[in-house]
Amino acid sequence: METIPAVTIDDLISRYDVLLLDAYGVLVNGDGALPGAAELIATLNRRDQPYFLVSNTAAHLPANASVRYRQFGLDLPAERILTAGSLIKPYFEAQGYRGLRCAVLGPEDSFRYVEEAGALAVSPFEDFDLILIGDQVGFPFLEGVDTVLSRLIDKFDGGASVPLILPNPDLIFPKRSGYGITSGMVAAIIELALRQRYPERIDVAFAQLGKPQPGLFEEALKRAGTRNAIMIGDQLETDIRGAVGMGLDSALVAGGVAGKQLVGGVRPTYRLDSLMPARAG
Repeated sequence: METIPAVTIDDLISRYDVLLLDAYGVLVNGDGALPGAAELIATLNRRDQPYFLVSNTAAHLPANASVRYRQFGLDLPAERILTAGSLIKPYFEAQGYRGLRCAVLGPEDSFRYVEEAGALAVSPFEDFDLILIGDQVGFPFLEGVDTVLSRLIDKFDGGASVPLILPNPDLIFPKRSGYGITSGMVAAIIELALRQRYPERIDVAFAQLGKPQPGLFEEALKRAGTRNAIMIGDQLETDIRGAVGMGLDSALVAGGVAGKQLVGGVRPTYRLDSLMPARAG
């Protein structure tokens, strides 16, 4: 990490027209706001500095996420929140999934994303045409995963092909007392089991919608009306890799999922040790 230039949040605010912010590991963890997050959002709002929360979640609609963040002391308007869940509708339309039965692993808002996409959202315990993992909570975990895996094996053994959709490819997220698994890890479990049984099939992988895929970045830049943007994140494989793929600068925050070692050849433009603006307000 020593070879990555350090930068302050004030430097980033002055150098870039728009800030793209990850949620977990940057602004919040599983228990509340992280140090400097409330001050940063308040400063950006006060200065009317363009920014967007660019989140891989498909567990909360933007309006509900806004309410939740305000409970954490972050005044994040819904129009500033871009979620991987919002990519479900255009993806379903492009793939012709409207009207199909989509088994949803996730909470209520995950079902709503699927319904807004024009598919019939059903529980993992019902018959389905395709599967979407919206979150790691909101359903009986072991029973739900076992049931989905069993139904998939039945369908694959019968010669069917079942689309698998994953809005959030993150594997883990930070909590106050450590880390937790995300929907990306749930998908990885199912993929590993299917690949063991069907090593020659190429349709046992989940289609990923969120970061590092370009969809969220493209929408943020479209709304911002500029490419003079920087992605601030804590995950090399999603936040930083996605920014690099879009030709955007990036800042890796200290203490996030990436830890102290850079792996996989993905390097951020900067290292950001604190979110706290010098003149918070």
